[in-house]
Amino acid sequence: MTGDRQWRIRLASAAEDDFRNILRWMAERFGETHACAYADILSRAIQALAAGPRVSGARERHEIADGLMALHVARRGRHLVLYRVGSPVIDALRLLHDSMDMPRQFSSRERDES
Repeated sequence: MTGDRQWRIRLASAAEDDFRNILRWMAERFGETHACAYADILSRAIQALAAGPRVSGARERHEIADGLMALHVARRGRHLVLYRVGSPVIDALRLLHDSMDMPRQFSSRERDES
């Protein structure tokens, strides 16, 4: 599933909301500079998926939902990009902190989508 092919990444509205909320939280606690740096880290993790769904660090997360994959955000991040693979699209569904109860945060609608 990797190789020379470029995959298109599509962010779900929930993932866009997660992105904004993460950066808002970062800015409030650590300042705007730190939030901007983390925005870059999150963006790079999402864009890494353009190389394919099985990039280094990605793993299946079927215990959360069928067909779900997760990519851990860099060494300095504690968030996961939760996504599903279509062709030639990868749908980034959520950006969640690794300490969260993932199944609880992942809606039943998102669990049921294929």
